[in-house]
Amino acid sequence: MATLKNTTINDTGFIQLPVGTTAERPVAPANGMMRYNTTTSVYEAYVGGSWITVVSAAITLDYLIVAGGGGGGGGSTQGGYTGGGGGGAGGMITGTGLSLTMNTPYTVTVGTGGNAGSAENSGSNGGNSVFHTNTAIGGGGGAIGGGGVIGKSGGSGGGSGYRTTSAGAGTAGQGNNGGSANCSGCENGSGGGGGAGAAGSNGLGNYPGGDGGIGLQSSITGVATYYAGGGAAGGLGDSGYNAIGGAGGLGGGGNGAGKNSVYTAPGGNATAGAANTGGGGGGGARNVAGNTPAAGAAGGSGVVIIKIPSDRTATFSAGITSSLSTAVAGYKIYTVTSGTGTVTFT
Repeated sequence: MATLKNTTINDTGFIQLPVGTTAERPVAPANGMMRYNTTTSVYEAYVGGSWITVVSAAITLDYLIVAGGGGGGGGSTQGGYTGGGGGGAGGMITGTGLSLTMNTPYTVTVGTGGNAGSAENSGSNGGNSVFHTNTAIGGGGGAIGGGGVIGKSGGSGGGSGYRTTSAGAGTAGQGNNGGSANCSGCENGSGGGGGAGAAGSNGLGNYPGGDGGIGLQSSITGVATYYAGGGAAGGLGDSGYNAIGGAGGLGGGGNGAGKNSVYTAPGGNATAGAANTGGGGGGGARNVAGNTPAAGAAGGSGVVIIKIPSDRTATFSAGITSSLSTAVAGYKIYTVTSGTGTVTFT
């Protein structure tokens, strides 16, 4: 075969480089050799005694990241059986057109929901969710019902307790503040947890708990779905007042507990934030069996959703739980529901 030197190709076509797997590389490579590696989907060259990547193939994708929701605060005997603040929703981040390198592992973590606040205790914050360099912050725990306690800060802030004029703060670009009692020394109920779309509602006069803030919609799966709704506050259970628990925010927020002589809608014990929505947990109130304060409810776990072209594939490491949908023509949609590890695109 002739050896070409100082050759100019004056054409609009192409040059076909050798194509093969890693196992098919030349047995005795020499510096300057180039080829396309079908195992790693990259152009590579032999330089300085080893194969190096010359051009890495890229993938463009869309994503949704929702952190775990905060737990609802427990009821309290302070102030006459006051209801706990609602848990804040997990932070929510969306992105489109993100360009990443093929055959490179990227971090994925789904945050767990925050623990419920037991009687006389605040709820805990939800866990963070991560994809690549983006971190959604876990929702703030709802405050204990009594004692002027402020809800915890987080992706969205947790609702504050009875007679509290400030609330847990949300994270800019991810969520909103929790609600408060909005007064000092008055008889307002506790505040609802913040949601991705709105702040939690303040508690109302005569002790009804505030509603959770509404979440935000995403259509990444092909179906418009709300995520990251705030948990509602529990109502105060003093004699003579309707201890109305607030309603959880659309997007998985749990309802607050409520009780007077009978349960008042949405009533009953506090309900947890919905799994894989990042919804905040509802605040507790008075126990169904008597006049003891009851616990709040746990926050909902988060979720990471990745949408890639249908000619590409995502592979997750051990410890990740995911599912695949092809409901949207031309795309593969991976929903990660738990775990921490990596994802690699090919």
